[in-house]
Amino acid sequence: MAAAWPAHGFTLLIFVAWVPLFFVQQQLGDENKKGMFWYAWLTFFIWNVLTTFWIWNSTQAGAIAAFLMNSLFMAIVFQAFHLSKKWFFNNKRGFWMLIFYWITWEAFHMNWDLSWPWLTLGNVFASKNQWIQWYSYTGTLGGTFWVLAANIIFYQIVKSLIKNNRVQVFSNALIFLLVILGPLWFSKYEYNHYKETTNPVQVVAVQPNIDPYTEEFSLSPDTIIARNLNLVKKVVTDSTDYILLPESTIQESIWEDALWRSKSLKTLKSFLMQYPHMAVVVGASTFSWVKPGDKPTNAARFYKKGLYYYAYNTAFYLDQTDYIQVHHKSKLVPGVEEMPSWPILAPLEHLAINMGGIVGTLKTDDHLSLFTNSKEDYQISPLICYESAYGDYVARSVKEGAQILFVITNDGWWGETPGYRQHFLMAVLRAVETRRDVAQSATTGISGFINQRGDILKQTKYKEAIAIKDNLNLNSELTFYVQHGDWVARGATFISALLLLASLVQGLMKKLQMNKKPKE
Repeated sequence: MAAAWPAHGFTLLIFVAWVPLFFVQQQLGDENKKGMFWYAWLTFFIWNVLTTFWIWNSTQAGAIAAFLMNSLFMAIVFQAFHLSKKWFFNNKRGFWMLIFYWITWEAFHMNWDLSWPWLTLGNVFASKNQWIQWYSYTGTLGGTFWVLAANIIFYQIVKSLIKNNRVQVFSNALIFLLVILGPLWFSKYEYNHYKETTNPVQVVAVQPNIDPYTEEFSLSPDTIIARNLNLVKKVVTDSTDYILLPESTIQESIWEDALWRSKSLKTLKSFLMQYPHMAVVVGASTFSWVKPGDKPTNAARFYKKGLYYYAYNTAFYLDQTDYIQVHHKSKLVPGVEEMPSWPILAPLEHLAINMGGIVGTLKTDDHLSLFTNSKEDYQISPLICYESAYGDYVARSVKEGAQILFVITNDGWWGETPGYRQHFLMAVLRAVETRRDVAQSATTGISGFINQRGDILKQTKYKEAIAIKDNLNLNSELTFYVQHGDWVARGATFISALLLLASLVQGLMKKLQMNKKPKE
C-alpha cells in the first residue's frame, strides 16, 4: 500500500495491496478466532507511517497522534466489515461490503473535527491523471471503489489458484482485466477528446523560498513583502492579470475592522497602481472581535472579562478598487489549526501544536467565500493549503461560480520529503474533478500550474526562489461531479447503513439461538 503511494510509488501495486489482509480475515473468520482488529490496525499503522512520516518533521507529538488515531479509525471500519461478513454471510462471501463501508468512512473522515483525508484511497492516482479522467463524474471516491473492487477480484484469483480451479481462475482473471482496463480506456478517451475553451488569464505564482523555521517569523514583514515583490518584478508585464503570493506572506497582526492600517497591504496596493488590470491574492493571519450579543464559539479567544476575539488563516484579494475581499480558511488542520469542539476535549486546547504562527483553534466561515473579478464579473476559488485536499469542498466552490482555482500554501514545515509533493498532486485531482485550471503558490515546496486535464504545465523545485508565469483558461462548464457532489458517498452510506443494520440483526439472532437451551 505504501509502495504504491505518490509521488514516486509504483501505482499498480494498489490493485493487489489488500489481498494479504483479505486472507487474514478469511482465515480468522472461518476459524472463529479473535484478533482481526489488531491485524488490521498493524496494517494501517504501517501504511500511515510509511506514507505520511513527513509529519514528524513539523511535530513529533502530532505525528504520533496522526499515526495512531488514523490507524485506529481504519481498523474499526475493517473490524465492522469483518463482523458483518461473519454475521450476515457466515464468512463464506461478502467482501464487497468492504467497498461501501470504506467509502462511507472516507466521506465521514472528510467532514468531522478530526478530518485527515490524505490517505483517501482514490488519492493514490494523483500522479496518474491520464488514468482518472472519469473523476469528473465520480470524484476521488470513485477511485476508492476501483481500488477495493480490483483487490477483491484479485483475491478471488489467488484463492482459485490455490484450489487449482482453472475455470474460476480464468473467469476471475477476465473480470479483473475488465475492471482495470475499462476505466483506463474510458479515461484515455476522455483525455484525448477533452478540449479547453480558450479564455486565458495570465497568472504569476511566486515562491520566495522563505524557511518557516529560520526566517518566516524572524524576518520583518517589510523584508518578506519586498522579497516577494522583487521576484514578481522579474516576470510581471502589463498583460499580467493575477499575482499569487503564498500563505502567511503578510506577517503583520491585521485586525479586520482596520485593514487600512496594514503597512503590508498598503505596499501591495501601491505596487498594484502600476498595473491597472492586475489583482493580487495573498495570505495573512487576521483577527476580529466577537461582536456584542454574539455567542462565542469554541474558536473564541479570551482577551479580558466580557471580551473575546477570533483568529483566522486568511487570503486577501486586492485590486484597483478600495474594497479588499477576504476568504477565511474553512478546512483546518487538526491539532494545528483546530482542536475538536467536543466539550470533553476542551481542556486539550492548550496542547494545539505550535507551528510558529497563531496557536489554537481558528475561526472559519460558515459559508463558501469566492473572490470576484470586479471588471469582468467572474469568480475565483481561493484555497488555503489543506483546503485543496477536499474534493467535495472544492466542487461546491465551483458550483457556486468559480472558474479557476488558486492555491496558496506553506509546505516548508515538512522539509524535503514526499509531503510537499503529495500536496501539490492534490491539486491535480481537483483540476480533473472540476475541469478547472489551477495555480499554486508555495512559500517553498512546489509552486506551479495545472490544466483542466490535470497536466502539470509548469512547476518549481524545492528551495527555489522564483516567480513563474503562464496563461490559464477560465471555464464555466460544470462537470457531473460538480453538479451532483459526492453521490458515490451518499449511495455508499445508504447501503452501508442497511448492511450494518441487517448484520446486527442477523448476529443477534444467531447469538440468541446459540444461547437457547435445547428442550428436554
